[in-house]
Amino acid sequence: MPRAIKPSLATEPRRPLAKPQEIADYLGVPLGTVYQWSSRGGGPRMSRVGRHLRARWEDLDAYLDANRVNVA
Repeated sequence: MPRAIKPSLATEPRRPLAKPQEIADYLGVPLGTVYQWSSRGGGPRMSRVGRHLRARWEDLDAYLDANRVNVA
């Protein structure tokens, strides 16, 4: 029996995954920081797609939300 596709996934267009330079630009950090996060841990959730590093835009936003600080 085939699995049902969730309606939200079927109707919403998928955004391309963010590349390392796009991650760095979006978060305002050097490109080297993105690669350090991927090898040492920390930073937003990222995935290896083959030998390429990628991130979902939702994960980048979640990282920003989770690391908010109150500035007085």
